[in-house]
Amino acid sequence: MTGLLSGCTDSASKDIKIGMVYELTGNTASYGTSAADGAKLAFKEINANGGVLGKQIKIVTADNKGEPSESANAMTKLITQDRVIAVTGFTVSSCGIAGSAVAEDNKIPLVAAATVNPRVTVDEKTGKVKDYTFRACFIDSFQGTVSANFALNSLKKSNSAIMIDNSSDYSKGLAQIFKDVFTKGGGRVVAEEAYLQKDQDFKAILTKIKAQNPELIYLPGYYDDVGKIIKQARELGITAPILGGDAWDSPRLVELGGAQALNDTYFTNFYSVQDTNPASQAFVEAYKKEYGQPPDSMAAMGYDAVYLLVDAIKRANSEESAKIREALAATKDFKSVSGNMNLSSTHDAIRGVVIIEMKDGKQVYKETIKP
Repeated sequence: MTGLLSGCTDSASKDIKIGMVYELTGNTASYGTSAADGAKLAFKEINANGGVLGKQIKIVTADNKGEPSESANAMTKLITQDRVIAVTGFTVSSCGIAGSAVAEDNKIPLVAAATVNPRVTVDEKTGKVKDYTFRACFIDSFQGTVSANFALNSLKKSNSAIMIDNSSDYSKGLAQIFKDVFTKGGGRVVAEEAYLQKDQDFKAILTKIKAQNPELIYLPGYYDDVGKIIKQARELGITAPILGGDAWDSPRLVELGGAQALNDTYFTNFYSVQDTNPASQAFVEAYKKEYGQPPDSMAAMGYDAVYLLVDAIKRANSEESAKIREALAATKDFKSVSGNMNLSSTHDAIRGVVIIEMKDGKQVYKETIKP
């Protein structure tokens, strides 16, 4: 039945249905709700400017609860019952991987917002690029490479400890890339320790790391754990800089870790609100007007993902999934909020990585590393 439904649209309809799947509840809801807010702003702007193909966009929203199984269920419902022509969403890689499997089975375009694991767009078993899955963000290999080079060249560190969330493909993937690039660049990994999501006491692990006297700790985890780990590290007297990835980006990080403990920490990210390019500033002003606060990087990625998808629908001049897919694959010089970007042959965004430094509880833009 799902196969028969793929690619079918009601061209006589007065609106165009696009699905939106995000982590609106659960442990990663901070990411999903921000991205969804950015996406809703983009849809609102597009509809206010005449919609697409002469029609208004109707958003059909689903909550994946931060779980891969719920992601598959949400995608199946949107495609087979709500009859959307395309889907945008996902900030967690495992959820994006599960969602992409349903998109591929039904031949419905999916533009993921902030899922950085390569397996979102490339089939792990066959090594082939997935036909209908695309993303608005860079992937782990680029982010991890930038982190290692930043540690070596900007922070001037010759050795590092690594803390890995063993329950997260995201964390394990980034850790491996960082280790490979850091050691090839002449750095030395003096300790590797693992933890699991929802652990509360990290002091035993941190004590082992402290004994190795690392110049740096690489911590590619999620904000919920990272805040607690950094707080406990500083309580143990660990003063080394701590470096992480985009999953740090949440207001909750400062609540959990404390402003003082987070000094001399850094993370790679998709976007900084302090970026001065015109597209970014227009987005920031519109977001502030809509929500009364500045956007974070997840809001920016949700916003970009919608515009990336709608841009392809316009260029395809069609609601047919195959034509939208072709237009997405041909994307070049798309104006994202962090500057022009292209899509690679593996359907991943080629865009800059932003380095953020935490100072007294505030994010401070440090630099952008371009591909």
